[in-house]
Amino acid sequence: MRHTTINGRTVSALCLGAMQFGSTTDAATSAALLDRFVEAGGTFVDTADCYQFWIEGGQGHESETFLGRWRRERGVTDEVVIATKIGAQPTVPGAGLVAAEGLSSAAVATAAERSRERLGVDTLDLLYAHREDPDTSVEETMEAFARLVAEGTVREFGLSNHRTWRLERARSAAEAHGWPRPRVLQYRYSYLQPRGDVPLESAGHMHATPELFDFVRAEAAQGREHVLVAYTSLLSGAYTRPDRPLEYAYDHPGTAARLAVLDEVAKETGATRNQVVLSWLAGHDPGVIPLVGVSSVAQLDEALEAMDLTLTSDQHSRLADAR
Repeated sequence: MRHTTINGRTVSALCLGAMQFGSTTDAATSAALLDRFVEAGGTFVDTADCYQFWIEGGQGHESETFLGRWRRERGVTDEVVIATKIGAQPTVPGAGLVAAEGLSSAAVATAAERSRERLGVDTLDLLYAHREDPDTSVEETMEAFARLVAEGTVREFGLSNHRTWRLERARSAAEAHGWPRPRVLQYRYSYLQPRGDVPLESAGHMHATPELFDFVRAEAAQGREHVLVAYTSLLSGAYTRPDRPLEYAYDHPGTAARLAVLDEVAKETGATRNQVVLSWLAGHDPGVIPLVGVSSVAQLDEALEAMDLTLTSDQHSRLADAR
């Protein structure tokens, strides 16, 4: 297992997504996946306080509640970093994201406390603002997160699905007020790239853009490092499963060109498409931690083995340059 760091704390270079754990993935399978991940050296798990409110019978909180129970039953403490996200849980059952709790000072404080209770921890390892809240200023949200860090109830915080100008505003607010800055950024990203003029099917998803990567590089040059976490890294199985076709946003000539090179590299390495994609992401510049969602131990083992695959500089360049 490769490893990386978040503000000096070592975590696995592969993040396990727990969105479906305890709901669409049954409890026994969910526990087996977590156990296998930890056995293989995995130490970074991702969830959110709203997973999965959108499924039939779902209320949100199922994933956090399951992870809290798994932690207690296994005696897991600081060795596993659990990241969670707040701001997207609906305030009205069935209303969806139009009624999301948002990121006001009061909403952040309340949601963070509930997440700590469900996960059974005194301090949240990593807490993200899940999505933009157009009704709340970035400054108010930043102050709310800074207060949690000062209280000791959050170690590290980050932003997910925020436009780059909001990242810059967050940086500026942190500098002006002496607040801690968000060091971890979570966006949708994979090897295949969607068209920018076509919306993604999942309305809550925000894809990493060249502008975002430019921002991260520019910040690093000023001594302000960020960690990028990429969800939907395997495009929900579309690289390998005929029953999971690519969505319309990927219907352009660049997709065929990239898949051709992906298959070349897979043949050269003896790896699967998924494994090449995960290895490519792990070697990305700027660095990316791929987040994978799996529903079977076989799928998890495939992803874990990808962390032992190192692409040559030539292979990585060919993949990156395919158009």
